[in-house]
Amino acid sequence: MKLNEILGTEFPIIQGGMANIATGEFAAAVSNAGALGLIGAGGMTAELLREHIRTCKSLTEKPFGVNIMLMNPAAAEMAQVVIEEGVKVVTTGAGVPGQFVPAWKEAGIKVFPVVPATTLVRRLEPLGVDGFIAEGTESGGHVGELTTMALVPQVCEMTGLPVIAAGGIASGRQLAAAFALGACGVQVGTCLLVSVECPIHDNYKQAVLKAKDSDTTVTGRSVNAPVRILKNQMSREYLKQERAGAGREELEKFTLGSLRRAVFDGDTKTGSLMCGQTAGLLHAIRPLRTIFEEMVRDSQAVLAETEAKWG
Repeated sequence: MKLNEILGTEFPIIQGGMANIATGEFAAAVSNAGALGLIGAGGMTAELLREHIRTCKSLTEKPFGVNIMLMNPAAAEMAQVVIEEGVKVVTTGAGVPGQFVPAWKEAGIKVFPVVPATTLVRRLEPLGVDGFIAEGTESGGHVGELTTMALVPQVCEMTGLPVIAAGGIASGRQLAAAFALGACGVQVGTCLLVSVECPIHDNYKQAVLKAKDSDTTVTGRSVNAPVRILKNQMSREYLKQERAGAGREELEKFTLGSLRRAVFDGDTKTGSLMCGQTAGLLHAIRPLRTIFEEMVRDSQAVLAETEAKWG
C-alpha cells in the first residue's frame, strides 16, 4: 500500500518536521500541493503549537500532521494539544513516544516515529504505532549514523508495518530507489528549503542552491547530538571546539539562537544552516507543486525504464 493511500494525500510524500521552518502556513502549503504537510513543533511551546495547528486548519482542508521532538520540555503538553485539536498524524523524533501512543491511538491519530536504527523498531512496534520513518544520515538536521540505503531495507525486513524512507531524497530517481528498498513513500526536507513557499530567508535558500555534495558536515557527534549543517564559519568553529574537548553545555551555548539567525535573519556565517547531502541536486527555487509533480513523474519513468531493461 502506497503512503498516499494510507494518508489520503495525492502523492506518497511527507514533509520533514523542520524546527523554526515548518510553520502552520508552510504545512498547509505542502498539504495543498499534494503531499502531507507537518508542523515542526521543535522550537515551539505547547500553546504556540496550538496556534499553528489552528492556522493550518484555516488554510487547508487537506490532511496534515505535527512532528513532536520528544526532547522538548513541553512534549507532554504537546501530546495533549494534538489530541485536543484533532490532528490526524503525528511523527516523533529524539526519543521514544511510548507513554503517549495509547492516548494518540485512542484519539484516532496515526503515529509514525522517526528511527535512525533498527533497535527502536523492536521497542516501538509493540506499542501500536502505524509505521516507521527510517531516516538515514544523509538528511539535514539531527541525524544517526546509518545511511538510507542500509537502514531502510533492514527496517523493512524487521517489520510488516509501513516504512517511509528519509534522508538524501530530492529526485524521482531517489523516490524510485526508496520504493525498490521496500518503502511505501518518502519524507523530504532539504529539497523543500528551496521552494517558493518555504519561509526561510533568501540567503539561506541561496546557500543551499550553491552547495555541492560535500558541502555539509556533522557537528555534535562528541556529545551525542549530531546535526548535519552546511559548512560555514560557525560549523568550523564548532568542530574546532569539539576537537578541543568542549562539553555539551559549552557547545549548546555557542550555538544558542544559531538556527533562528539562519532562518529569519539570513545569517550564513554564524547561523546554523541545516541541510542534507542531497543539496547538490538542487538548482532552482520552484513551487512546491512543481517539486512534487516532477519527483513522482520522474520516479514513474525510472521504474518503467528499469522494468523494460530488466523485466
